[in-house]
Amino acid sequence: MKNRIIILDTTLRDGEQSLKSSLNTKEKIKIALSLEKLGIDILELGFPVSSPQEFNSIKEISKIIKNSTICSLARCVEKDINIAAEAMKLSNNFRIHIFLATSYLHIKSKLQKTFEEIVQLSINAVKIAKKYTDNIEFSCEDAGRTSIDNLCYIVEKLINEGVKTINIPDTVGFTIPSQFGDIIKNLFNRVPNIDKAVISVHCHNDLGMAVANSISAIQNGAKQIEGTMLGIGERAGNTSIEEVCMAIKIRKDLLRFKTNINYKHIYRTSKLVSKICKIKIPSNKAIIGNNAFSHSSGIHQDGIIKNRKNYEIITPESIGIKTNRLNLTSRSGRAAIKYKMKEMGYKREDYDLNNLYDLFIKLADKKGQVFDYDLENLAFLTKEYNESNFYKLIYYKINFIYSSKSKFLIKFRYGKKIKKIELEFSNNFIYSLIKLFNRKFNFDIKICNYEININNKAKKEICLINITVEFENQKFYEIIEGYDIWEISIKSILNILNNIRKKEKLKKLKLSKVNLNEK
Repeated sequence: MKNRIIILDTTLRDGEQSLKSSLNTKEKIKIALSLEKLGIDILELGFPVSSPQEFNSIKEISKIIKNSTICSLARCVEKDINIAAEAMKLSNNFRIHIFLATSYLHIKSKLQKTFEEIVQLSINAVKIAKKYTDNIEFSCEDAGRTSIDNLCYIVEKLINEGVKTINIPDTVGFTIPSQFGDIIKNLFNRVPNIDKAVISVHCHNDLGMAVANSISAIQNGAKQIEGTMLGIGERAGNTSIEEVCMAIKIRKDLLRFKTNINYKHIYRTSKLVSKICKIKIPSNKAIIGNNAFSHSSGIHQDGIIKNRKNYEIITPESIGIKTNRLNLTSRSGRAAIKYKMKEMGYKREDYDLNNLYDLFIKLADKKGQVFDYDLENLAFLTKEYNESNFYKLIYYKINFIYSSKSKFLIKFRYGKKIKKIELEFSNNFIYSLIKLFNRKFNFDIKICNYEININNKAKKEICLINITVEFENQKFYEIIEGYDIWEISIKSILNILNNIRKKEKLKKLKLSKVNLNEK
């Protein structure tokens, strides 16, 4: 298809290079299968000569990937190429990806060779790779800083040798979109046999322009984009697959290109990569961040309720997220409150909107973010919000037994009673605490998410805890900060218990009203 852009994903090669520890074979298989389901055309699985584990992972993945082409990286060294072919021989559809630097800086200071020697090494490597496959890609490393004359020369020579894909990397993220686009345009204008190969681009994000440079490249004739999920990779990372593919989809009026990407699998694949690679997705990350479809401003929320296109150019459903999020904060207006109450099944006559909104603003100023169950409680259990919390911390004491184990004494009030409990733990405090409360009060609370962020403020470390739990198929959230991590950890759980208790009281209230109506 003439206007189709090929997507090469290098999450398992360039992306893994940015991780603190290598992924094991099982983890790589999970990611590879998810990328295949996403519709990635070519999976670059790794650099097999680098280690036996890398070789084995590529070999194992080669057995199971059927719909995507698999690919391995090799230097212009015979041993590298032989091992790359050996690692992938169980696949019927593989590519050998060879690379060598072409910029004057790299040739002189890193390789200590002449440009003529680089050309000959490249040609020799291609001849070796052709013994195994005719699907060969060659990367001109640091092409962004290679003289255009030299770049045109080596590209022409390599295409004459039968290279099917020529990659033009912006290896250090040096170029800007107009400059990188001109490099691609020059290749198409000056290389006579350019039509016999696919021109690919591999952009790094050192100046934050990897996606923009990739878009500029395809506007000037490139047909393959290389990148990673979440944009992970060396230094500041690579072209973000989810961003560049959604840009192609959303701006098809200008770009007029297509990909084979199954867009509804973007979110699921991104979350899987985030989990396995232990990389937190920033809240403001384009396309997949928690705030990408969240709206806090009252004006924006009103606009979204009336027509989502007012403030969303991408629908959350299109990438596999069930719905957008209206964050209820002190910036929210009455329209958002009405919308949320209607979403929970309440009619306008069921509650006093003005009274609810006044109570909501007071709580939002105090709490920051207000959740669905908070609104219900404000609307129907106002008295409980004016009372002291049922569960309330009095004090705690910690005794370290030895470095791997700690013992806590926690004293807290529940209703009019006071209880002391002892907690001994060796790993995660919050998980141990939840487990203890589940046992003591016959709860079945499960932790869905738990994050701690520590910032320095006024020479003191302030801790922020963000926790999500599930109880009886409903999620409860708590965001709390303070200087004492143990204290706010305990308070976060007690606050959640208070909200669960209010939810139970509301359930009983609703049931009594139903029974009354039936009579």
